[in-house]
This record gives sequence, structure tokens and C-alpha cells, in this order.
Amino acid sequence: MSCYIGIDLGTSAMKLLLMDSCGDIKNIVSREYPLEFPNPGWSQQNPEDWRRALMEGIPELLDGFDGETVAGIGVGGQMHGLVVLDEDDNVIRPAILWNDGRTAKQVDFLNNEIGKQRLSELTANIAFAGFTAPKLLWMKENEPDNFAKIAKIMLPKDYINYILTGVHSCDYSDASGMLLLDVKNKRWSEEMLAICGVKESQMPKLFESWECIGTVCEHIAKQLGLGDNVRVCAGAGDNAAAAVGTGVVGEGGCNISIGTSGTVFISSERFGVDNNNALHSFAHADGGYHLMGCMLSAASCNKWLMENILESDDYSGQQAAIGEDKLGENHVFFLPYLMGERSPINDTDARGMLIGMTMDTDRADIVQAVLEGVAFAIRDSVEVARSLEIKIISSRICGGGAKSELWKRIFANVLNVELECPVSEQGPGMGGAMLAMVACGEYADVKSACERLVHIASTVKPEAELTAKYEARYQQFRKIYPTVRELFREI
Repeated sequence: MSCYIGIDLGTSAMKLLLMDSCGDIKNIVSREYPLEFPNPGWSQQNPEDWRRALMEGIPELLDGFDGETVAGIGVGGQMHGLVVLDEDDNVIRPAILWNDGRTAKQVDFLNNEIGKQRLSELTANIAFAGFTAPKLLWMKENEPDNFAKIAKIMLPKDYINYILTGVHSCDYSDASGMLLLDVKNKRWSEEMLAICGVKESQMPKLFESWECIGTVCEHIAKQLGLGDNVRVCAGAGDNAAAAVGTGVVGEGGCNISIGTSGTVFISSERFGVDNNNALHSFAHADGGYHLMGCMLSAASCNKWLMENILESDDYSGQQAAIGEDKLGENHVFFLPYLMGERSPINDTDARGMLIGMTMDTDRADIVQAVLEGVAFAIRDSVEVARSLEIKIISSRICGGGAKSELWKRIFANVLNVELECPVSEQGPGMGGAMLAMVACGEYADVKSACERLVHIASTVKPEAELTAKYEARYQQFRKIYPTVRELFREI
């Protein structure tokens, strides 16, 4: 039986899984790497660390297994990161990541001088600090010597595919988040490239996520312990890959991911844009489209609280102190904008904030406030979707935060939706492996792979009384940011 490797190129670690054609996961390994924060609000990473994780991770993954059975590889990766190569395919500078906030000036230029309406016409989106185009403009202005060296512009997971195959590629779902793609017509936007001062020859070739871009180079295959002719598919942005891994394809599916970032992902067979561009309008890995709301800090808020403030790694123990009587009753609120925010407020100046504390506020109240603040912020994006008359009755849920039963319960009641928990929690990695299966002909299309391989383990249902309590709390929460917005700009 053939096996497939799925790779999740995350912000803090690369997770690799080995899965057979029936969907049974044979092995999982993870390789961590550092983040760099050279200035406040900046976030970057050395692509060489990704290469090392790949070259060490796959042999570890295959330890005890026959590498000759691997037929294909698919990558789901962190989106928007700017990876630039010179004419010899050497990395020019550290990759500027999706959660980097250095481009406020360039975002203002694009949104206000080029104009949001024109941007939306060209790319179906407006400028956000995390997107790739503002990063190019920042480089052009602040690192002109490096900018002049650029021969190829890539995204993080595409650099992994380049290491494997030597091919400069990008899929439509990931390219959608660059603000350089005409999403509706699935082609590079000549006008946006000109605005950023780059040529189409500097851009990678575009593919559908399940299309084969090539095979693993012979010398790389030998180093990794793979056989000949291992196919590599174009892969997908992490959220689109996670949607495939959780079976959210076709018309009307929804997935909520609680990872480093948080997303609400709504799949559609038709192209569509909301009037205020509060949600991103991207291509999907199944060949269709999707709307997506993205918050920059989700599970990372809880990680920050636990490790930086409470200096604890006992996540479940800290949450155990949140009793039944506390749910829906907390008077402490948390704004989860530790890295600024994207959807739906698009404010690089926004910051994290605890409000409502009194002398009897305890540790459990603050832990609870952080969990609830992330759920409230995701609901902000859900409310935009509902304003478009999109009905969200149920949703799949994945990501590291979804391992917490308490957090899932809070989400179900804050959003008033049923949450379906897939058997596998390996969203982007599993999605990458499934896309590789389609590339190898194991399944006819992405939808067929999802129908066969994705199964639901459990469902978390909202509770009427608790939903009503959280409705009242959410209406209070949504007033906080507009009240302090100008203060953030001052400080």
C-alpha cells in the first residue's frame, strides 16, 4: 500500500505525518525552530531552519518504515511570508512572516493612495500588514540593495517545495494572500506587480493545490530515504490545507482553527467578496473559493499568558480552576490583539488588553478571560459572514487550542454553533497528504478524498442558557475596541 507524507510548515515548528492511502496515520514527528523579533511588532524566520527541519524530519518520520512506499508529498504552510531568492536561488534575507507588523506605512499607501476599491477590483482584497505585497514595498524602501537582488519571490511552503523539487511554484490558495493575485481569474495581477516594482518573471508558476509540480530530486530523495519518482503537489496555504484535512470543501462548509493564529474559514463553489473587505476572499485548495477571517493571535494568547506571565506549562491544570459557575459570568475581558489585528478591524496599532479586574479577580478569571477573548474575536468575523446572509449552523474545529474541551465548549456557546471535532487533529498536515493522494491518482479529486478519509469523532453542542449568557458578554466585549481605538494610536 502506498504512503504519503503531509507537512505542516507552522510558525514555531514543522509537523510531518506519514499516512497510508486509507487515511491511517502511521507516524508523526515535529521539529521546532526559533522566531526572531528584531524590533517591536516585527516577526521573521530563517528559511534555513525550515530546510534543516525538513531534511532531519523526514528521515526521522520514516524510521522503521519503508521509504520506497512513499508515493507523494504535500505541504500546507504558514501564509503570506516573504521569501526572496537571488539569481543563484540563495535566500537574500530572513523571511518576513504573516504576523509581522512593520508595514503600517505601506498598508496605508496601498489602501489610501492606490485605494481599497481598486485593490479589491484587482485582487478581491484590501491591504493588511501581514500580506506579502506591503512587505515587498517595505523592502524596496528600506532595503533597496536586497530588493535589487530579488530573482524569485516565494511563500514559505513554496520554499520547501523548491528544496524538494527545484521548481519555483505556488498554488492559488496561498497566492491569494499575497495581494498580488487576481483571485477571481486565478492569475498574477500585472497592475499589482507594477505597483510593487516586480516582474511576473520573478513570480513562481501557479498551480492548483492538488497538481503535481514535479518529483523529488534524486540527490534529495537519497538523503531523505525516499524512492524514485516521489510526486510533490503544489500544496496549499495552511488554512486551506486544514480545511481539506477537516473535510471543509464545496459549498457552505465551515472550519474554525485555533492555532497560533485563529481563523474562520467558509468554503464556496462561487467567487464572492464582502463589501467592506473585512473578510479575505481567497481561492480554495479544492478548486473553488473561500471567505476567511483571520485573527493574528489565538492559541498564542494562551501560550503567552501561560509561559510568559504565569510561568506554567500546566495548561489543563490552570483551566481546571474554571468552574461551571464561572462560565458566562466573568466580568474580566481580554482584547487578544498582541500582534495587532487583521480581521475584521485591520489595525496594526491594536494591542492586548485586560479590563474589568477588581480586588477579587483571581488567576482563573484571567485565564478564562483570555480563552473567551479569543472566542469573542473569532465571533467578530463570524458576524461579518452572517451579515452576508451566510448561515453557519455547524463548523469543524481544529488546531492546538481545539485539544481543550473547555475552550471548545466556550467557542460553541459564544458562536451558538455545533462544533464537529474530526478524528484526526492534524489539519494542515493531513490536508497536505490528501492533496498528494490526488496528485498521485489515489483519488479523483479533493472532495472524493475528503468523503473517504475525514471522520467526525465528537460534537460539541451549544447550551441555550450558557449561549444567552455569552450573548450578553459578547455585546459588552464588542464595545471595548471602538472605545479605546484612538488610545492605541497614541501609545
